Amino acid sequence: MTDAAVAAVAAVSPVFEVGGSLVRALARDCVRLEVAEGTEGLRTLRACFLAVGPGATGPQDRLLHLDGSTVGLGSTLKAALGPPSAQRYVFEGVVSAVELVLGDGEPPLVLVHAEDALMRLRMTRRLRTYRDTTDAGIAREVARAHGLDADADVPGPRYDVVQQLNQSDLAFLRERARLVQAELWATGTTVHFRPRGSRTAPVQTLVYGNQLTAVRLAADLAHQRSEVVVTGYDAERREPIDERAGPEVVEAETAGGGRTGARLLARALGPATSLRVREAALTTEEAESWARAEMLRRGRRFVTVAGTTNGSPDLVVGGRIALRSVGGPFEGDGYHVTRVRHTFDPDRGFRTRFDAERPSLNEVP
Repeated sequence: MTDAAVAAVAAVSPVFEVGGSLVRALARDCVRLEVAEGTEGLRTLRACFLAVGPGATGPQDRLLHLDGSTVGLGSTLKAALGPPSAQRYVFEGVVSAVELVLGDGEPPLVLVHAEDALMRLRMTRRLRTYRDTTDAGIAREVARAHGLDADADVPGPRYDVVQQLNQSDLAFLRERARLVQAELWATGTTVHFRPRGSRTAPVQTLVYGNQLTAVRLAADLAHQRSEVVVTGYDAERREPIDERAGPEVVEAETAGGGRTGARLLARALGPATSLRVREAALTTEEAESWARAEMLRRGRRFVTVAGTTNGSPDLVVGGRIALRSVGGPFEGDGYHVTRVRHTFDPDRGFRTRFDAERPSLNEVP
């Protein structure tokens, strides 16, 4: 292998830290790495290591990466990707599973699975009542119950009573986030529960044929609605509740203009109303917040993108991207990243696959 080829591989090889210490053997033996995350929270890692190599002599019980000397159950694990000049940590969490794969005529492999701090919430199921609080307040209480810090600040109503009925803490927080269109994620030992746009990440420009190697874009009216209605009954005031959110809610987020799904739907197929029956509001404030959040959820997903880049460690969930050379209606900025999957293998190197969404199509001359 030429010196240039060696440098190219070294530039994208993952770097692993276990318990705060660099473990070079893991980088040497890594044959597959996948780090995935979405807006609903819980970043996961799956790494595959050769179990044979320098120092692995003797019978099967002498295989590498099984004795805990490099990595083991409960180890704190960090992984970084990218060339030395732009290397970024893409994962920090705890090892939750270790597998050994002995194939027919193939070298032994050790698979390591890890999850971030939200793993603690996933593993705890509760029956619990929260009183006189907000969704951000609930997120802070749940984080404290697991010894984690909380960064929770999202607009929304104050509830007299909220019940968690035989749900894991993670499923419960995901449900609360959906109601107010918050995003949930963890960094280190901090749980974040905040509105869209709260993450600090640089805007990335991806050009098809350059950084963007493959992309699929769609504008879909199937789940768009011209209006969302939330109803209920206010027992204190003894009156019914009927709150509505329309296209103006989505248009407030489209600073660059363009055609939103709600407006195009009314023009192409006629008005369509979504009546929310999953939740019954007890106050006008609840109904207003839930109707707005549901309208945003639908409107934001009018234009969707699934793309692949040649390795972008700075591409993170909650970040913003601009697309170039992808066709007039889809061209430009305003895309919000909703899912990221970083992968590495020796054959293809470092790749980043992502999903993103935008509430509008460009006007076409």
